[in-house]
Amino acid sequence: MEQNKIVVFESKKIRRLWHNEEWYFSVVDIVAALTDSPTPRQYWGKVKQREFIDIQLSPIWIQLKLESPDGKMYLTDCANTKNMFRIIQSIPSPKAEPFKQWLAQVGYERVQEIENPELAQERMKELYEKKGYPKDWIDKRLRGIAIRQNLTDEWKERGIISDQDYAILTAEISKATFGITPSEYKEIKGLSKKNQNLRDHMTDLELIFTMLGERVTTEISQKEKPDTFHKNKKVAKRGGRVAGTARKQTEKELGRSIVTGQNYLPNSKNGER
Repeated sequence: MEQNKIVVFESKKIRRLWHNEEWYFSVVDIVAALTDSPTPRQYWGKVKQREFIDIQLSPIWIQLKLESPDGKMYLTDCANTKNMFRIIQSIPSPKAEPFKQWLAQVGYERVQEIENPELAQERMKELYEKKGYPKDWIDKRLRGIAIRQNLTDEWKERGIISDQDYAILTAEISKATFGITPSEYKEIKGLSKKNQNLRDHMTDLELIFTMLGERVTTEISQKEKPDTFHKNKKVAKRGGRVAGTARKQTEKELGRSIVTGQNYLPNSKNGER
């Protein structure tokens, strides 16, 4: 789901979050897209006061944590598709009708993807193709996403639920596989923005060893069923070490490091193609 946290309407980015089996959209982002207001937060505050609070209607939005431009997570007014339609009706804008059609389509696509997961993969493949990635790299990236999802599902089965715990366990796999944490890896790649996905900047071999570490971790966890965070951490290290051993042997054969500051994306500043 990571790839779908932001959608775009007429070049305006709309943050969203999958919550309670449906999409919730940032109200402020939608206000900005509809009004072009330089202060969409204040605009939304006035709409709330005029249309909802003054007439004492129950709030049709909830607060969820979304990532802000500074990379931090803040509670943000959000609404699902149904309630967002009601909010849009309170905002005079010539963009209202095309936005409603866009919003309905965005929500419907997710329902389709749940019923047929292959659609999500096809849409993601199209996204990477538009960015200029070659098809053989895309195949590895999509496989890596599936392996990562299997791992996070396994962690949930083991009682791991917080994003911080996921980050810690992921860092353990990375350290054992590559000798560095994901944040250190991003520095090597020259990725300064928090919303830049490290794996989207990896080469073929970097993706392969990432997949190996996470797949082996999943297999060990399914076999041993660790029931504490400490035990899961040990399993993560062991899974990463398997990939780390393979990486070191590969580096010995190739005579170069697998970890690189280069970027597989063609035409990038660091690109190796």
